Amino acid sequence: MEWIIAAIFILILFSAFFSGSETALTASSRALMHQLEQNDGDKRAGIVNRLMDSKERLIGAILLGNNLVNILASSLATSVMITYFGETGVVYATLVMTVVVLIFAEILPKTFAIQNANRLALSIAPAMKILVFVLAPITMTTQFIVATTLKIFGAGASQDEGQSAEELRGAINLHDGQGDEGVSQERTMLHSILDLAEVEVSEIMTHRKGVVMIDVNLPAEEIVEQVLDSPFTRLPLYRDDPDNIIGVIHAKALLRAIRSQKGELEGLDVVSLASEAWFIPEATSLMGQLEAFRARREHFAVVVDEYGSVMGIVTLEDILEEIVGDIEDEHDDKVEGVKSQHDGSYVVDGIVTLRDLNREFDWRLPDEEASTIAGLLLHEARRIPDIGQIFQFYGFRFEIMDRKRNQITSIRIFPPHEDGESK
Repeated sequence: MEWIIAAIFILILFSAFFSGSETALTASSRALMHQLEQNDGDKRAGIVNRLMDSKERLIGAILLGNNLVNILASSLATSVMITYFGETGVVYATLVMTVVVLIFAEILPKTFAIQNANRLALSIAPAMKILVFVLAPITMTTQFIVATTLKIFGAGASQDEGQSAEELRGAINLHDGQGDEGVSQERTMLHSILDLAEVEVSEIMTHRKGVVMIDVNLPAEEIVEQVLDSPFTRLPLYRDDPDNIIGVIHAKALLRAIRSQKGELEGLDVVSLASEAWFIPEATSLMGQLEAFRARREHFAVVVDEYGSVMGIVTLEDILEEIVGDIEDEHDDKVEGVKSQHDGSYVVDGIVTLRDLNREFDWRLPDEEASTIAGLLLHEARRIPDIGQIFQFYGFRFEIMDRKRNQITSIRIFPPHEDGESK
């Protein structure tokens, strides 16, 4: 009788091992295991990664072993109880084994495994590798039976597609930083990287109204003066019509040409110094454009619409700013596009982009139908509003402050209170 009790005790230990192993392996950090294998050459981490690559076989082997030892332990306990208490021993065995298995073979090992997932996963990986190999014929047979049964009932296994990005977003949001500004900035950057494939260049480009362009028909002296007065190093050149861009002049190339002519501007051929203009469609994604910039080793592109009209320009710096925020140097002009007011409202230029507002103030204004705040107002109002008109949508209140012709140039925005109502 003593050997049966000892066997039950050993089986409970095996059950605890299986339960803890399942939790440890599934809860371990894949990123950490990959790093340990690739950078540190940890063979145990490599085993963990291989086991998780065939997760169905791993779980099947663990469940098979766990059920086997639990059923065997329960059967032995039942035989012992029947010997001492007769037929009622079945009830006693059920109650005792339920409590013992629940506490010592499930809750206790799984709690420990959750708290020490990575360390425990590395420890039990070699043993689990052997177990999965030994039980492979049985687990593969059971997987085949399960898959066939599901197929018969039209419930075949389906793979979730397109979830990796959403999982990353969820993982990023979990680390809220507890008010840490540094962590908050890093979280914003990671979100921006994930958005690169969804944002089009038309949403971040410098609109043609804000682009400094030079007419090549001007005298060389005037062209040089305009280039030197501009804060930009690359400027589009056009002939007769701003839509007829014939090249892009780099300030450095112009200065070198002036030096080679020893300061003489007469006879300076600006067109010959310009590089070929690169035209891209407005629907190009930021990720695609970033890869194109890298492939062509370019920093500057002209954005055109479906009719070939110039919409604006986009640079490599524009895309990088979408990730890391504004990048300013000593030549950048500080444009106050947003001014905070004492009553908590903001006076915003109409050309300020919705993405900049959302990033700066953590708002949730939609940018699917419009890229600027003025564009959003036009889209929602379905008409050109008058000065002084007030609109309210998305929890915000918008007051038209100024308008030039048909363009909204200044808007006062009243953001919502914490209770969701606008001021």
